[in-house]
Amino acid sequence: MNYLFWYLLAYLVGSIPFGYLIAKYFAGINIKEHGSGNIGATNVLRVLKEKDPKKAKKLAALTLFLDAFKGAFILIVAKIFGVCDAALWAMAVLAVIGHCFSVFLKFEGGKGVATTAGVMLVLIPKAAIVGIIAWFIMAKTIKISSLSSLVGILVGMISAYFLYPNIDIKSYAPLWIIAFVVIYKHKENIYRLLTGQEGRVI
Repeated sequence: MNYLFWYLLAYLVGSIPFGYLIAKYFAGINIKEHGSGNIGATNVLRVLKEKDPKKAKKLAALTLFLDAFKGAFILIVAKIFGVCDAALWAMAVLAVIGHCFSVFLKFEGGKGVATTAGVMLVLIPKAAIVGIIAWFIMAKTIKISSLSSLVGILVGMISAYFLYPNIDIKSYAPLWIIAFVVIYKHKENIYRLLTGQEGRVI
């Protein structure tokens, strides 16, 4: 079976810039021109809370949910249509790449954390939950979004080795491709973390 259609669809669905659309249509703000310029939930929260803190939290939560949902949704649909495991993992990678390098935003985009959580919840749910718990603990204690995200991603990836020792495709390569893309998108945050300049989410 030719999976090219599914690969293209995964990339396009992953490319939907929910943070950009939500900020534009619900708050009248071009999120790419404010704050960090990122389309993720953290920047939506930071930028919109200056106008309406309560609304900002709701819209940031909606952004987070939809960014995760789009990754999960396309994989669930593909599974219903009988797409094989190897192709599902390729679609997972492409959905994350789509979010990070969106065709709708001239190949710019978010950092891929929520979309990664979405695809992992479908393919390796136990590892995804471990990663989400790690992210949540870090977010509540350290309150540095980028560090929380990076820790959550790495904990989730590493836990997959223990929770899924016989992973369906016999390879963890797609996980580490996703991790590489997410870490790459955080390169500026990593620099600020190392130099003590990274801000906290209050």
